[in-house]
Amino acid sequence: MTTGRYAPSPSGRMHLGNLMCCLLAWLSAKSKGGQVLLRIEDLDAQRCPRRYADAIIDDLAWLGLAADGPEPPVYQSERSAVYAQYFEELARRGLVYPCFCSRSQLHAASAPHRSDGQVVYAGTCRNLTAAEIAEKSKTRAPAWRVCVPDEVIAFEDGHIGPCAENLARDCGDFYLRRADGVFAYQLAVVVDDALMGVNEVVRGSDLLSSTARQLWLYRELGLRAPQFYHLPLLLASDGRRLSKRDGDQSLEHLRTRYSPEEIIGRLAFACGLQNRPTPATPQDLARTFDWAKVPKNDIVLPEGLF
Repeated sequence: MTTGRYAPSPSGRMHLGNLMCCLLAWLSAKSKGGQVLLRIEDLDAQRCPRRYADAIIDDLAWLGLAADGPEPPVYQSERSAVYAQYFEELARRGLVYPCFCSRSQLHAASAPHRSDGQVVYAGTCRNLTAAEIAEKSKTRAPAWRVCVPDEVIAFEDGHIGPCAENLARDCGDFYLRRADGVFAYQLAVVVDDALMGVNEVVRGSDLLSSTARQLWLYRELGLRAPQFYHLPLLLASDGRRLSKRDGDQSLEHLRTRYSPEEIIGRLAFACGLQNRPTPATPQDLARTFDWAKVPKNDIVLPEGLF
């Protein structure tokens, strides 16, 4: 059975970009007779109040996109002990090391950068001696990184097609745990999707660059990797990326202006799933869903659609 998932980060109310991801995840799984599970990605509990998680669950139910389980949902903030087991497995194999670099050091002009502006870690702390680690630990708590090989990870994305990334050149050693003890997204998402039985992951193309390192973690931890589908980003009519921080197209406001069917139908039109922005239910759309209809490039919301 196809098992997809929603994995929202409850740092605010959902906007239309978040909803598009949830809608396509639901449609992709349901069109294959599958199920959709819910996980709340609240690793940083201070930034993710439970009230926003409750609002997301309510919004999805109101829209007809309620998850098939589990009940209650999986909350990452409650799973540190699980992540610690996998962190320790990598540490026992000598793949984890402490990193004392400050944010300013990481973003220095001399640091390696990807074409999209992301910093590629230069391995500054990778070969510190025990004495150097002890001395640095007196004044700064370390974060923890994992050593990646100079290896190309290639995969077939279900929507975009062939992709590949060299771990050492394109991302470098990445964080597994922050200095404050919070486990990093890269580790948590791999562990959770594997343990939840998720075999299909639908998410935004802004996370495409995470895929190679996650596939490597699946392999190193002996876990089964899912099939990935990366979506185009949904942009405001002026070309800006939608943001919870700005409140753009928030479900809090959309629910006062439109019915669930109107929101779903208009969003389906923007995604290429309907020829007109007519009201629709998720069940209507699942009967004719096809990934070939969904654009590969970013989608700009037509002026006046919402």
